[in-house]
Amino acid sequence: MKSILLKFGAIALTLLVSSAFTTEEKEEVQEFQGQAYYFSKSKMNLGTWGARMSEEQKKQVAARLKNRLEKTYVLTFNKEESFFDEEDKLDAMSGATDSWGKNFTPGDQYKNVKTNMQVQNQEFYGKNFLVKDSLQPIKWVMGKESKQIGNYMCFKATAAIPTNELTWYDFSWSKLRNNTPKETDSATATIEEPEIEVTIVEAWYTPQIPVGHGPSEYWGLPGLILEVSAGDTTMLCSKIVMNPKEKMEIKAPEKGKEVTKSEYQGIIVEKMKEFRNNRGRRRG
Repeated sequence: MKSILLKFGAIALTLLVSSAFTTEEKEEVQEFQGQAYYFSKSKMNLGTWGARMSEEQKKQVAARLKNRLEKTYVLTFNKEESFFDEEDKLDAMSGATDSWGKNFTPGDQYKNVKTNMQVQNQEFYGKNFLVKDSLQPIKWVMGKESKQIGNYMCFKATAAIPTNELTWYDFSWSKLRNNTPKETDSATATIEEPEIEVTIVEAWYTPQIPVGHGPSEYWGLPGLILEVSAGDTTMLCSKIVMNPKEKMEIKAPEKGKEVTKSEYQGIIVEKMKEFRNNRGRRRG
């Protein structure tokens, strides 16, 4: 009887210690917090259309598109979770919000590096979507280069990511072309697979803040990402606040129709096909 009581006592003690340890871990995760402020700048690419424009016209277009080319963001994070959102910015010319651009820009984003989960709120033509999926897989190649960003020593890492996966919330007319199968003229027609466009990403992270977070789709390095360049866009951290006095709650968005990234891309493509077809009928 005494032996049984001792065993029960040992089990109870083990459960108690385990429970206390789990609680302490959760408190530690919540207590370690920070906010990183990023400034994003994109180059204006007018393509062949820009070649026909005067320098004055290019300046006017750049001023009009400034709110799309220059943005500010805030990344709130603890050891496991992060919340990334854009600070509101008015149109440079009219003072109005960019309603068209809002359809193809990233919404409020929650990431959990422990559970490999991403939840993002997207608004597309008046409808709210809750995009739930796994985090973007990134195979980082660690470099030896280092540089100072503010008070933090940073190290370089690079990666090649399929552009379509990196900008799943965006749209370009090339996506319609890539979604249209091409058949050969032979009797046994075969569908040509579209080439996969890849974006080269360069990131700078600091081990001084040992979390695997970063802005936008980027994550998975042994330190907070303070600068990232991909395509024509560069994001640079301008300020970091560690362990602010007022604790911040990091929560995933909850409202909207639940879809995956792939399903959301399909919704965008189908809507733009509809616009294109309606425009063609009006012209006819």
